[in-house]
Amino acid sequence: METLRDILDGAAHGVFPPQDGRTRVVPQMSPRDAGVLAFTAHSVVFTDEDPAWVDEALRAVDCDALSASMHPRFLAALMERTGRTAETIDAMLVGSPLPGGPPLPLTEIEDRGHPRIRYALRRRHDVRAWSADGGVLVTGRGIGGRLEVSAEVGTALRHRGLGRLLVTAARHLATEPVWAQIAPGNARSVRAFQAAGYVPVGAELLLTARR
Repeated sequence: METLRDILDGAAHGVFPPQDGRTRVVPQMSPRDAGVLAFTAHSVVFTDEDPAWVDEALRAVDCDALSASMHPRFLAALMERTGRTAETIDAMLVGSPLPGGPPLPLTEIEDRGHPRIRYALRRRHDVRAWSADGGVLVTGRGIGGRLEVSAEVGTALRHRGLGRLLVTAARHLATEPVWAQIAPGNARSVRAFQAAGYVPVGAELLLTARR
């Protein structure tokens, strides 16, 4: 049986699920992470809930099968069923590793109490962070154990390309594909990641435990 990690690894290398209009259910790879991935004409619900319940909930939405998995009524039902919450539906982008060193000086942050590290630890493990002049780069393992990246740029240094350099640096630090999740309305971040060579591959909603 194809696992969540198999599906993600395939997409990272340009091998996508069939465009058959289906939504399939695969088990969670950790108790922490459940949610929905939407590729072109194919969706994946990763949950330990009964697949028969998922199928029934999708049919109850009564809309085009291509959009049912990301429909607010289905997502609300899934959150109620699992007792979880969510933030936004994010664009899902991926970048391949790059040779050589990062394009800017980085200093690793050892303080586990750093705000960006504490935030990342809520949804990732094996978290590492680096500071640059005016910015912070964070990586960690999230959905399916994939390597995920986020970056923050100080207000005074925005619009100068630092965000693009930071997320490019993540590709130089990695030996495997690097994933990013970005709210579609955050156009500035979307542009920065695309300028750094990250490619959009789909959409996702991560369900997290209620705090």
